[in-house]
Amino acid sequence: MPKRGEVWWVRLDPTLGSEIRKTRPCLIMTANVLNERRRTVVVVPLSSSPNPSPPLMVSLNCAGKAAVAVVDQIRAVSKDRLDKRISTISPEELKAVEEALRSVLELD
Repeated sequence: MPKRGEVWWVRLDPTLGSEIRKTRPCLIMTANVLNERRRTVVVVPLSSSPNPSPPLMVSLNCAGKAAVAVVDQIRAVSKDRLDKRISTISPEELKAVEEALRSVLELD
């Protein structure tokens, strides 16, 4: 069962337009109670390419490697797209992604 703050390999294809493609690490953002009860999870894809530029791209560590959470690419995916758990990010990193989401979605 995926948990909030975990990073999983997720098969994102097929995609359209400018959506992030291929199988890549994604951060689980859904509350654990929903992860247990729903067939979907909300994820933020990770990338190793771009430099951090908050609030759109937040720096974090993924299994010992530098990565960025591409916050504006948040999406719901079926749990069937989840392949394998990679790691868990720190509480500080999760808080930074949450703050970026608030900013990008104008929730503050």
